[in-house]
Amino acid sequence: MIDLDHIPHHAKADDGRVNLKAMGTDDLEAFVTSIGQPAYRGRQLFHWMYGKGAASFEEMTSLPKDFRAALEKHATIHSFDVDTMQKGGDGTMKALFRLPSGNRAETVLIPDIDERGDARRLTVCVSSQVGCAMGCTFCATGQMGFQENISAGGIVDQVRLMNDAALEHFGKPISNVVYMGMGEPLLNYDGVMTSIDILTHEKGLDLSPRRITVSTVGLARRIKDIADDERRFHLAVSLHAPTNEKRSSIMPINEAEKTSLPALKEAIEYYAAHTGRPITYEYCMFDGVNDSKEDARKLAEITRWVPSKVNLIMYNPVDGLGFGRTPEDRLDDFIQVLISEGVTVTVRRSRGQDIDAACGQLANKE
Repeated sequence: MIDLDHIPHHAKADDGRVNLKAMGTDDLEAFVTSIGQPAYRGRQLFHWMYGKGAASFEEMTSLPKDFRAALEKHATIHSFDVDTMQKGGDGTMKALFRLPSGNRAETVLIPDIDERGDARRLTVCVSSQVGCAMGCTFCATGQMGFQENISAGGIVDQVRLMNDAALEHFGKPISNVVYMGMGEPLLNYDGVMTSIDILTHEKGLDLSPRRITVSTVGLARRIKDIADDERRFHLAVSLHAPTNEKRSSIMPINEAEKTSLPALKEAIEYYAAHTGRPITYEYCMFDGVNDSKEDARKLAEITRWVPSKVNLIMYNPVDGLGFGRTPEDRLDDFIQVLISEGVTVTVRRSRGQDIDAACGQLANKE
């Protein structure tokens, strides 16, 4: 057995082998040298897995047979199987994947259709975990509890599959990736960051970091890590309530001192000071919970912490959770207050309601 001390912990499989789909180029090079191969073989592996989509060593025909035999002995490629693919009336597509563990995760392709019926933008919403430990009371995924982190390669596979679907159904590749599916991305920090490195690599999908958004409930320490690591993707914070008391009532994570609104404020100010990048606040509207004019005024105060904008989200109701969608007239009033306070605001309408597109709905049903 090879020495795994230099291999990242998240890349070590239970059977003693190494999951190559959990590693970026540097780790792949370190791995191949540990089994007596030159470093450039690691770059070849990267190209086969992410440039050509190889799912087995047998497919890597340009690699020497002895190298492929060593790979079979010491490594594995964890790939997803697609259980279900649905397409909604609005063009939204949702896939339910089965991981090697048997757990399931979801990915959604969201088309932005213009007046001529053409897709202006195609966004893939990926999952970074199966289930979630955050326990947000309005979220279907939160009711599952945490089950496992998804590897970097597993995240990239979601994007690749939906890119294939975009080409088939819309005639163009995906344009954006958002980490807003199942799980809290910053609790799978290494896996998420490695997946972004792969997606933006010239031999991967070669996406611009500006086309990638990572959404977090507000893990203060990790927000500072993003700044320190000089990451260039967009950062979105799932706020959903403008006061400590209201936020704690729907998001248990806010009850801890290290993840409360004051801690979040400090982290966001640190992030803005070190990166010069604005923040997007995701704010899901719940009927009678967080949608009053006073809530809007308090939200406007938060937007003044650093340069930012607000993305209001129309809630996809989940059976049994007791949350309803804010009516249109109250939404309009909320928006008008924000505009009068000088806030840049957009509205994200619910998509894919006929195919259980809210995070976790399909996995819970299965």
